[in-house]
Amino acid sequence: MNLYRRKFLSVLSATGLILAGCRTAYQPSSQAGPAGVAETRNEVFSYSNPLAGLDDEAIRDQLERAVKPAPVKATDVQLDAGQMSLLKQSVAHLEKVQQLVGHGNFALIGFDQMLRYARNYPSIGKFSTAQLDFFERIFETDARQYGFMGEKVISRLNESIRDNVTVKVPYTGNYLYRDESLHLYRRLKKDVGDDLVLTSGIRGVVKQLYLFLAKAVETEGDLALASHSLAPPGYSFHGIGDFDVGKRNMGYANFTAEFANTDVFQRLVQLGYVDIRYTDGNTLGVRYEPWHIKVI
Repeated sequence: MNLYRRKFLSVLSATGLILAGCRTAYQPSSQAGPAGVAETRNEVFSYSNPLAGLDDEAIRDQLERAVKPAPVKATDVQLDAGQMSLLKQSVAHLEKVQQLVGHGNFALIGFDQMLRYARNYPSIGKFSTAQLDFFERIFETDARQYGFMGEKVISRLNESIRDNVTVKVPYTGNYLYRDESLHLYRRLKKDVGDDLVLTSGIRGVVKQLYLFLAKAVETEGDLALASHSLAPPGYSFHGIGDFDVGKRNMGYANFTAEFANTDVFQRLVQLGYVDIRYTDGNTLGVRYEPWHIKVI
């Protein structure tokens, strides 16, 4: 094993991203719920090698990105003019759905439900075949092509979230899963205090698709840059239990490294609650996210 592979694996091991045996995550089960909606439950899956299929140059590129993410690289996945037009149309169309159902509910709806809203409400209108093909390509693309090395934790574009496994957290506009996520959040509130706030909870595939594509508009079609700030759809741990916290009255600064300098974050560290999913200098091609609470 050469230097780059040893370094890559050693960093993953040091940050807890390689675990002995197995780890738990939400995976779709074969049990169907109401109206054929697949139930989401805890199951065990085996760790997959993050180096599989990568040559040494690609591994070196990931190490460089972890330290200094480049603004634009020749190898970045860049949408052309026609795709950019389709991207902007799609984001605007998804925004119409969000406006109709509300931000909180938009985080929970599944892909099939979104299509029903589009068909049934003239204010939204049906999604075109080109848009649907575009959504599917974005979801099915291996995110390693963007330089994103995280796990894909949701395998189906039409994966749904059952209503009876979620709860809306008062005064936040966000939802959490009723089990580990809600219990952990309540412990954090009790131990850290009222200055700790929930800033982002569950994000279904549709919500993550919208956020990723909206970020791609901001990056002018550079999907590698977009994936550095937001996990591509299917790769977000917000879909299986993780959530974001911040300090009251900090606003958008809660989603920057500035949060790590707050008394709320320091209290989380002192109490041993911090198990950061995306550490400073991580090799997953993801920015540092001290606000992201990891739920196992």
